[in-house]
Amino acid sequence: MRAIICAGGTGGHIYPAIAIINKIKEKEHFSEILYIGTTDRMEKDLIPKLNIAYKGIEMTGIDRKKVFKNVGIYIKYKKAIKQAKAIIKEFNPDIVIGVGGYITAPVILAAHKLKYKTIIHEQNLIPGISNRLLARYADKVCVSLASSKSYFDNAKTVYTGNPRSEEIISIKPANKKDFGLTEKKKLVIIVMGSLGSITMTQKIKELIPNFNMKPYQVMIITGNNYYDSFKKMELPKNVVIVPFLQNFINLLKKTDLIISRAGASTISEITAIGIPSILVPSPYVTNNHQYLNAKELEDAGASTLISEEDFSPTKVVNEIDRILNNPTVYNNMKNNTLKLGIKDSATRFYEEIKKLIKEDR
Repeated sequence: MRAIICAGGTGGHIYPAIAIINKIKEKEHFSEILYIGTTDRMEKDLIPKLNIAYKGIEMTGIDRKKVFKNVGIYIKYKKAIKQAKAIIKEFNPDIVIGVGGYITAPVILAAHKLKYKTIIHEQNLIPGISNRLLARYADKVCVSLASSKSYFDNAKTVYTGNPRSEEIISIKPANKKDFGLTEKKKLVIIVMGSLGSITMTQKIKELIPNFNMKPYQVMIITGNNYYDSFKKMELPKNVVIVPFLQNFINLLKKTDLIISRAGASTISEITAIGIPSILVPSPYVTNNHQYLNAKELEDAGASTLISEEDFSPTKVVNEIDRILNNPTVYNNMKNNTLKLGIKDSATRFYEEIKKLIKEDR
């Protein structure tokens, strides 16, 4: 198989794309993959390090606050389509795959105009701007959450789950001792995205003293931007603070409860592993999609949703105690979380790719 895959901007788009690439290589060892990303976002450094062929195209997302800037963005967009067409013609793929981020718009549209088969994937419950635009041109649309199907043409939309989920299942659990933790106590992880959050940093600081003498241990992942502000704090003995965790998924497999944002990657991780959660949706994202992601889990009995505004030491600690100290509550949440996860998500996506390629022959 010869495949072009495009995704960019955040790990929520990039890591599912990598999972798809890995599944294609697993199924077809001699496949050739070309990744198209931006020239200035995290994929430009991450993807080449994985020995995946990479082409960068200059592209910028729509500016919702300064509308006049969109004239320049439109010019970039037209130029990006032209560049994408040249790359696609030269590579001549069997399929072109879009996994989110504004870079997907010019690439998938270029592929459609050149009459190549296309497939896109939506991670969040409410589709982003790029995928809303591209849905009419793509031959197939795959979604992470079942409720997302209602936003697309039902005839060409498939509920595959998030391809990242399947990879997570195969990752080995960590040894808690390697992180300064004990195997004897339950573990609560608090993380507010890879970069952290200025608003939540202050709220978490107020929360920390309340963990003193609790029977569980807490790891707080601050994000590199906010770690220094925690250094002078006097911590309870059962609290560990780190700026970033390289082997996050490995430790997540030994985690009893997670308190986090509700981005697409987070949802795929916790549903794959089956971790009860307290979700604090970011109110600063487009279409309030994190709230809707979290509400989907809460309605399924898999999570508790606490708004950023309502996040207080008393409310959070009471909720942790309610979940961890009641085996019935805990086990119900765990089982409900596992029900939402799809264990063969990358395989399902790969099978949709194969169907499209066969149609073209």
